[in-house]
Parts: sequence; C-alpha cells; structure tokens
Amino acid sequence: MKTAIIIAIVLILGILGYFLIPCNKWDKTFAKNPTVISQKVHFHNRYGIKLTGDLYIPKNRTADKMPAIAISGPFGAVKEQSSGLYAQEMASRGFITLAFDPSFTGESGGNVRYVASPDINTEDFSAAVDYLANRKDVDAEKIGIIGICGWGGMAINAAAMDTRIKATVASTMYDMTRVNANGYFDADDNADSRYANKVAMNNQRTVDYKNGKYDLAGGVVDPLPNDAPQFVKDYYAYYKTPRGYHKRSLNSNGGWNKTSSLSFINMPILQYAHEIRTPVLLIHGEKAHSRYFSEGAFAKLTGNNKELMIIPGANHVDLYDNMDVIPFDKMEQFFKTNLK
Repeated sequence: MKTAIIIAIVLILGILGYFLIPCNKWDKTFAKNPTVISQKVHFHNRYGIKLTGDLYIPKNRTADKMPAIAISGPFGAVKEQSSGLYAQEMASRGFITLAFDPSFTGESGGNVRYVASPDINTEDFSAAVDYLANRKDVDAEKIGIIGICGWGGMAINAAAMDTRIKATVASTMYDMTRVNANGYFDADDNADSRYANKVAMNNQRTVDYKNGKYDLAGGVVDPLPNDAPQFVKDYYAYYKTPRGYHKRSLNSNGGWNKTSSLSFINMPILQYAHEIRTPVLLIHGEKAHSRYFSEGAFAKLTGNNKELMIIPGANHVDLYDNMDVIPFDKMEQFFKTNLK
C-alpha cells in the first residue's frame, strides 16, 4: 500500500513538473539574457502553414500593451541564430519580439522541406504580424519588422504589401530574386545564363519527381577551399563553427533544394518598394560583398523617412552576431520613434 502511494505521489509530481517547469533547454547560438523571458509560440500563415517562433518579452515591462517587432533571417538560417539574437536584444530594450522560422525550414511546417518562395516567405512576415496584432499584450498599431540577409529583401517586400507594418529594418540584406536571376554582382544578367540555369533546375525537377525526393544543393561549402572568396570564408566562420552552427540550419548542413531558386528567377520582389509610405532603415557593412543590394533597394525607395546606414569596416556576416558592430542603439531609436 505504501509503495502504491509513493508511486502515485511521484507520478503526480512528475505531471505537475511537466506543466510547471520549462522543459526546453537553451538551444541558441547566443548567450541568454536574464532580463528577457522567452517562450515558443505557433501561428499560421495565409496558406495554412504552421509557423514556429520564439517570443521574447522584457521582464521589466510596465505597459499593458507594448510595441512589437517580428524578425527573420538570414536566408538559410533558423531562429536560434541571428534572428533570435536580434529579438532578444530588442526585447531587452523595451519591445515584444518574435523571431520565427520561415515556411519549410527549422521548426516551422510545410510538407516539402528546404524550399523558399518569394511569395510565401513574404507572407510569413504578414503572418507574424497577424499573430502579434492579436496578442493582448501588443499594441496592434505599433508593429515593425526586421529582416536579415535574404529576409531583408522579404521584409521590404512585405512592407510594400502590408499596411499594418509601421516600420521596417533590413540588415545586411540580399535581394534573392536579383542574385538568383543575375548572379553575384549581376555578372550573369543575360537571357542565356538565365536559360541555362532554368534548364538545369527543370531537369532536376524531373529527377526529383522520379525519385520521390528533393536533392539538396548543400550548405556552406565544407571543407573550405583555400581559394574561396572572402565572403565564403566569412560564411564558413559563422555557419560551420561553434560561433553560429545549429543542427536545424540549412546553411550549416545540407542547404536548400536544388530547384529552390526557380521562382526567384521568374518573380522579382521589390517591384512596388517605391510605394512604401512607412519608415525604412537599411543597414549594411562598408566591406560587405552584398552592399550593392541595399544600395539598389534604397534607390527604389521614396520619401524622407527612408535611410541607408553604412557601418564602417563591417562585412556581411558581422551584422549576423557581432554585438560591437550591429547598431542596436540606432534600431532602438528608429523603432521607438516610429512605433508610437
């Protein structure tokens, strides 16, 4: 009888412990900030895909409703990497923040894995706004977004579509449609190069369908060739080392599907960027190979509430996780000025 009672007590305590004690260990690539609370949340986009994010809330919050920021990127990363770092830091500065995995990646849904879409991934930002706008602790009129790397372009694209987004930051952005259609530095901006790429990817589609699976293109090259361009070495230093490696990150592991670029060649984003009425801040490193993407996007923007900030001496990856380089003071000022 005593044994049965003891077993029952142990079971009850175990059940209570399951509900009362956080069971998710810290699995981020950055240190935990004790001034911020984090929790996993789920929401869905307009296509019915379930998205997963990490919500960050400042412990010392004083208002019933707070401004909020949705954050995603880099392209091929997960929320436990750069976007989570940005989210935690901005939460420590007085915002409710949401770092999320885009459709088909990380812990988010989508039956086909490791594929990107200029439409669906733009929609993912709006889905994050849907979720935040319906939280009781968020002021629905004070929601902004941050896109990092390839999701910087998606963030600007979302701002051109979603009037609920009141302020946008694109950090070390890529225009994924431009780079896929034209190659790096627009070196392959001609019909023959695009045709050759489309032939290769469409042939791959036939193979994938026959095999019943999608071949992966591979993440950041490993081992790293001695003659690799400096920006590839910078990527390696982040994604392939303890600094930024994560088991769910595409860039750290097998990469995107080989056919993932097809829609980006055919459906350019930023077509209506010039119609964005809300403030936009673009941030880029002076030495970044990708700087021309921010400069190109900035040239499309109109109005006196747009700004391009160039960080002296910084490269592309410095803006992923270098706390001495990422201009969080500037972002805090930008959002507090424009989310009020």
